[in-house]
Amino acid sequence: MDENSSVSLSGGITPMQQMLASGTGALFTSLFVTPLDVVKIRLQAQRTPFSKVFSVQSMPWSIHQPKWKCFLYCNGLMDHLYVCQNGNGCTAWYKTPTRFTGTLDAFVKIIRYEGIRSLWSGLPPTLVMAVPATVIYFTSYDQLRDFLRAKMDSQGCYIPLVAGAIARLGAVTVISPLELIRTKMQSRQLSYRELRVCIQSSVAQDGWLSLWRGWGPTVLRDVPFSALYWYNYELVKDWLCSQLHLDEATFMVSFAAGAISGMVAAILTLPFDVVKTQRQIELGNMETLQVTASKSSTWLLMQRIRAESGTRGLFAGFLPRVIKVAPACAIMISTYEFGKSFFQKMNQEQTLNSL
Repeated sequence: MDENSSVSLSGGITPMQQMLASGTGALFTSLFVTPLDVVKIRLQAQRTPFSKVFSVQSMPWSIHQPKWKCFLYCNGLMDHLYVCQNGNGCTAWYKTPTRFTGTLDAFVKIIRYEGIRSLWSGLPPTLVMAVPATVIYFTSYDQLRDFLRAKMDSQGCYIPLVAGAIARLGAVTVISPLELIRTKMQSRQLSYRELRVCIQSSVAQDGWLSLWRGWGPTVLRDVPFSALYWYNYELVKDWLCSQLHLDEATFMVSFAAGAISGMVAAILTLPFDVVKTQRQIELGNMETLQVTASKSSTWLLMQRIRAESGTRGLFAGFLPRVIKVAPACAIMISTYEFGKSFFQKMNQEQTLNSL
């Protein structure tokens, strides 16, 4: 009885099947978007080689510390810090055997001189975080949306907005400490025992909330993005279905609705993305260089960016973000919806066979 009710509430599939569908979507999205970000970081690395990176060897309090470099990796689903030490441990992320004149030139030369596999060199550490985070997020959204619709006996357009915001808030809250722990392990090459001691000392010194350092700016960007994304996605999907006289969304309808809603949400939340990127790089520097991050609030940081670069500074990286987020959202949601449709049909066939 419980299994049947959970299946009917979730649109004919179980929560476990939702998790499998969202995990598959996250995998496909990461496979597609990773090359774009590898190229972006290679171009970044070319502009700031390690010979010009700030070296903490010059600091009296850390004579034996190596040089570090932090990059922000984003696969369109989640953001992750990638830490390099003396150019080692970065594999193809921080090699500069050739000069790149642009994005297309970088793609061609990386494939020619290093092999096509180099375009996916940052994939493993990203999947460790992106897949579970996306599984939590998408499964929570579907469960919350269906629960709210059942309780309120309504198909109100505000329900996806509320469910999307709450689901993203929960996913960020769960993943944030894990991301901090991953950054510590990557930056200091700690064993699990050393990591436990490091976390215990951090908690003893700054309290449990220190594990959620960087949570605020992440929530400020991701929660509005998620609310806007799901609100627009459901609206655009329903509109496209009505225009095409479809009873339910096809793969291409989900793809188009995901791309449009992702693009709109990315543009509207871009100022928060600029602030969040700076905060996350500060966090990486704090963990690797052992320097203190700025204490200014998100709003003060936004005012500082506006004062230094004008309003355009808050929309820096507009085109790269839209180019990355729109296809990532389209691939993720269309793959997820396809997976759900597959499991729905499978469950219906099993039910008919059991009769």
